[in-house]
Amino acid sequence: MLPADVARAVSRYLSVADRLVPGRIRGFYVVGSTALGAWRAGSSDIDFVAAVDGDLGNRDMRRLALLHKVGNVPAAWQALIRARPAIPGTINGVFVSASDLSKPVTHIRPLAQHSGPSFKRGRGFEVNPVVWKVLLEQGVTVRGPAPDELGLDPEPGKLREWNLQQLRGHWAAYAGKALSAQPPRKPLVPAHRLALSYVLAPPRLHHTIVTGEVISKEAAAEYALDTFETRWHPLIRLALARRIGASTPIGVEASTTDPRRSPRLVGEFILEVIASAEQWHKGV
Repeated sequence: MLPADVARAVSRYLSVADRLVPGRIRGFYVVGSTALGAWRAGSSDIDFVAAVDGDLGNRDMRRLALLHKVGNVPAAWQALIRARPAIPGTINGVFVSASDLSKPVTHIRPLAQHSGPSFKRGRGFEVNPVVWKVLLEQGVTVRGPAPDELGLDPEPGKLREWNLQQLRGHWAAYAGKALSAQPPRKPLVPAHRLALSYVLAPPRLHHTIVTGEVISKEAAAEYALDTFETRWHPLIRLALARRIGASTPIGVEASTTDPRRSPRLVGEFILEVIASAEQWHKGV
């Protein structure tokens, strides 16, 4: 069962899709925070996996690119009237051929993806063991057969290694940049805000490496508080508060919220999460 706001947004999106690429989207499944029971109005995106009938030609691709723009107009409008640099509620996802769904997930060739402001052909980060596990076990069917009828293979034997590679690659690279004199930022999103939004993702991967289960970022905050040293607790609590739209927790020191220092603090925390995951992996 989808939250009412999500159901309306998905219905609008599919209505546009059916006009632009009629009869092509045979299956549509909501994953991400919605499937994990952690979707929050005004802050969460809506993630999907779409099964397409056949392949997609150039004309179809152009229309899918248009779908991303038109289908997300309501979310963009709400962000504009609220003067937000980010666009929560964006419908992001990946398109795959329906005939490929029964293949092992790492063997599936994505057709296209919608992600943030971009549309890319032949790409689809979401086609991975984590998303496919969520799709199989908790995915919400909007159109098409139930996920357990699709013959999905999330390749559970690759789940831990995939998460570890994400920590070693993407997150280690970000941590190194966060520790530099010019930490990463995005248009209209300063470095300290971007850094704070990243705090809960690495502990989430750490949890999957240790337990084999996928959890939301909110649940990852609780896991991180139980797993990592108390010196990181103010940072974790602050990141959770920002994610759920709460005020700064009592006891969070000024150094944690200092825009000049917080990216470095986040970088140091991410490196500790990576080191812990590596240590656990060696002990298995």
